[in-house]
Amino acid sequence: MAQGLEVAVTDFQTSWNNLQHHTEEISSDRLLVRRGQAFNITLYFINRGFQPGLDNIIFVADTGDAVYLDSEPQRQEYVMNDYGFIYQGNKNWIYLCPWNYGQFEKNIIDICLQLLDKSLNFQMDPATDCVLRGSPVYISRVVCAMINSNDDNGVLSGNWSENYSDGINPVEWTGSVAILKQWHATGCQPVRYGQCWVFAAVMCTVMRCLGIPTRVITNFDSGHDTDGNLTIDEYYDNTGRILENKKKDSVWNFHVWNECWMARKDLPPGYGGWQVVDATPQETSNGLYCCGPASVRAIKEGEVDLNYDTPFAFSMVNADCMSWLVYGGKEQRLHRDTNTVGNFISTKSIQSDERDDITENYKYKEGSTQERQVFLKALQKLRAGRPQGPHQGDPRPSRPMTLSQDSPRRLDTPSLRPRDVIQVSLKFKLLDPPNMGQDISFALLAHNMSYQFKDLKVNLSAQSLLHDGSPLPPFWQDTVFIILSAEEAKTHHCKIPYSQYSQYLSTDKLIRLSALGEEMSCPEKVLVDKIITLAYPGIVINVLAAAVVGQPLSIQVMFANPLLEHAEDCMLVVEGSGLFKKQQRILIGILKPQHQASITLETVPFKSGQRQIQANLRSNKFKDIKGYRNVYVGVGL
Repeated sequence: MAQGLEVAVTDFQTSWNNLQHHTEEISSDRLLVRRGQAFNITLYFINRGFQPGLDNIIFVADTGDAVYLDSEPQRQEYVMNDYGFIYQGNKNWIYLCPWNYGQFEKNIIDICLQLLDKSLNFQMDPATDCVLRGSPVYISRVVCAMINSNDDNGVLSGNWSENYSDGINPVEWTGSVAILKQWHATGCQPVRYGQCWVFAAVMCTVMRCLGIPTRVITNFDSGHDTDGNLTIDEYYDNTGRILENKKKDSVWNFHVWNECWMARKDLPPGYGGWQVVDATPQETSNGLYCCGPASVRAIKEGEVDLNYDTPFAFSMVNADCMSWLVYGGKEQRLHRDTNTVGNFISTKSIQSDERDDITENYKYKEGSTQERQVFLKALQKLRAGRPQGPHQGDPRPSRPMTLSQDSPRRLDTPSLRPRDVIQVSLKFKLLDPPNMGQDISFALLAHNMSYQFKDLKVNLSAQSLLHDGSPLPPFWQDTVFIILSAEEAKTHHCKIPYSQYSQYLSTDKLIRLSALGEEMSCPEKVLVDKIITLAYPGIVINVLAAAVVGQPLSIQVMFANPLLEHAEDCMLVVEGSGLFKKQQRILIGILKPQHQASITLETVPFKSGQRQIQANLRSNKFKDIKGYRNVYVGVGL
């Protein structure tokens, strides 16, 4: 009888396999392979050679293909790309925030695996957790819960208080690598602080590092429905000022989450593909602060009974808004708006710096019969067996008041507010670009669309907003009286000095203008509002020579203080995967009013291919003047 084979050496052919599996940037001395793709291993035997027909070697590695994307450009974008853009601002003015995902940077793979081991799932039952790690549905829920720190020592602490003195203001971050490395270096203590786009960006890094196709999604006018009735309740006083919501429902100016690509064998056929996963700690799911994965197709079709957290995800993009007038201790229902929530749902385009609008993936066109049918189907599913609350009722609009969203916007879309009962139209118009440090000049346009005389009293106000929709106290108010003849239009000019708004501005740089008009002779009211995002001039980055691996490279960074006052404690932060080994932090000190400056940095690129430099300038007066530059790094000789 032939003697059995004894293995002397196993050669995992790490360099070759990692190159073929596109993991060579992660490691060159550890085998890292992707599921669904062949790899080679060579066995050397100590006692004799392998004899075909006599010897059998059985090697089993069952990984499946639950996250396989059949498009090479999509694989390059959603797995391999280590930088991208996160869209912010408001639907009238969308701007991008450059981000360094850095999933292939040194030690990131180990930090991601450590994150799995620190999860409550692993701590309670390590054996079961390890068995389930082959499921992207399971992994996405574990990672989602671990990105925030509400239940455990997760990566990030959330903070929406505007007080970040014991940490980093969320708007200052430009990449995930520094966050993950700080979490690891401090013994897995949560990093302070994050908000929705930071949670989503870090989750994108972890999921791409683990080989799961992932992208970052921004939803403008994003609903946060706390009681599951698919209605966001908003409260106003008689000046048109939006009030703090006692039910904690809100419409975020923008909200950011992730989509991960995976099969969903736990759902009916057809609901695999892109899945919503939201790491921002808003509501609990099975006792933990995580959300998803919720099938994007299930959201569009109103199948809110499918796992996981589909009702909440549906409400973020397609809830109705109910407006209430609060006066004399009473609440009067004013109007139900079916169009406000869920606009310009955006992600970075494939292998392009352009913005891709994917709203149609989430819902049918607003105002269409299909959209209302889906909404009512979702509402019916959620109402089954649920008692009705005081604000849960007739989805048909009531008409004592007209709510009109101001129409000027950067993108060509129809008005997002119905104008079904308008005798007088009010509209805001910016007279100059809303640049930080300058006065805000705007006009209120009033148009009498009837054949009758109109005597209007209009209460005007301005207040800062946080990006989650939370209002701050008004810092400017005015009352004007406008008399309009039949079909007459008039313009009232307004100006808010920088000195008046600067001390009240949030780091989100959002200002809400509102006008509540009422006729002196009848109870009809007209409410119009406009959200303004104040803009900074961007940082300009110039690469002063061709970039080549291993050769010194000079990079010029040009920036300015846009304000008419001194900016102190100025700090410039520059990073870029494959270009800098770590973040570059340069203390600038004091910048004089409107002073322009530049510095030149020296680095040696260590990875080839398309790369990106990200930069942020902060001071005691501003926190997030940003810029980026794409760089192609050649291989060299």
